[in-house]
Amino acid sequence: MKIVIGSDHGGFALKDGIKALILEMGHEVVDVGCDCTDSVDYPDYALPVCEQVVSGEADRGILICGTGIGMSIAANKIPGIRCALVHDTFSAKATRDHNDSNVLALGERVIGPGLAAEIVRIWVETPFSHGQRHETRVGKIKALEDKYSIHP
Repeated sequence: MKIVIGSDHGGFALKDGIKALILEMGHEVVDVGCDCTDSVDYPDYALPVCEQVVSGEADRGILICGTGIGMSIAANKIPGIRCALVHDTFSAKATRDHNDSNVLALGERVIGPGLAAEIVRIWVETPFSHGQRHETRVGKIKALEDKYSIHP
């Protein structure tokens, strides 16, 4: 699996550990930045992650900022993205199993590196449950997106 990862300055420190974990799990990782702790704007890093997921260039994406909130809001503005802000292992499993999330948002200032690694491992390893009720619900999310997205 190819996973693209991005962070702002508030998630920069956690990003390296997550990248190492993804590689250790046998997956490919693409880092789109940022590369320092200087203040940057999270939408500038959410966009390239989400564009690679939507285009199929990457299978999934991970976004990290201070709380995960800004990244998740920015990511969910992009049609085709189902980004879940996760700070516990139950939600990490549920968002893949039930919602087929394709982007994970984490908050470096909210969770520690050990819990973040456990969340990422669970999120990466959990498949989407293709049962009718879950597929129906994800389809309804797509219908909302289609209805309210501006198409050029």
